[in-house]
Amino acid sequence: MAYLVAANWKMNKTIAQTIDYLDIFTELVKDIQKVDIMISPSFTALSSASLKVEKTNIKLGAQNMYYETVGAFTGEISPIMLKELNVEYVILGHSERRHIFGEKDNLINKKVQSALENGIRPILCVGETLEERELGKTLNVVEKQIKSGLAGVYMDMPFIDIAYEPVWAIGTGINATPEQAEEVHRFIRSLINELSKGNDSKTRILYGGSVNEKNARELISQKHIDGFLVGTASLDPNRFYKIITECLEE
Repeated sequence: MAYLVAANWKMNKTIAQTIDYLDIFTELVKDIQKVDIMISPSFTALSSASLKVEKTNIKLGAQNMYYETVGAFTGEISPIMLKELNVEYVILGHSERRHIFGEKDNLINKKVQSALENGIRPILCVGETLEERELGKTLNVVEKQIKSGLAGVYMDMPFIDIAYEPVWAIGTGINATPEQAEEVHRFIRSLINELSKGNDSKTRILYGGSVNEKNARELISQKHIDGFLVGTASLDPNRFYKIITECLEE
């Protein structure tokens, strides 16, 4: 199973900036075959990005989607709109969606089910706040988010990836230690193995939370870390490329 290194650009980069980035990045990674690469730009740049990554080894992802395919849902994006742009992945349940926009587990679960039904591979994000970690609730929080987010789709684990992103490490410059990350990743692997009755061998568990080119090597060397969901460091094509190469050396 190849590692997956995914970029979440969040609310950054215009269409022109996306094209400039991909002009550089597609050349940097053109010979990489042993790591799966995904980039998720803003919705406005998806169409241009789709054309730029066509016939390359870069997969396209979306940062969110709604669970209905059509309807009176002002401001939302549907899975069929994403499929039309050759989007293969969608990030769901990111902590910023949970904590800033108030998304609950039941809504995230509907999105996961819809993504699967429409042939888009969901990356379900889970993770605890600093307060929850300090109270020793990390594994309980992660278990609840996984069981709620994947309710009804445990047998679809081969088509799902999970990203562990401790909320206290996202965008703060503070990453979990390799040992902290490995503990949670090991727990997640055991949990999804149990829930899916051993049908989880194609599910990658990514780490996200201030991943950069300096800490990537130590993190990816952990047994249960299968790749990264990268935020800030992915906004620079050279930094993101360096993170990918750190995974190649494993």
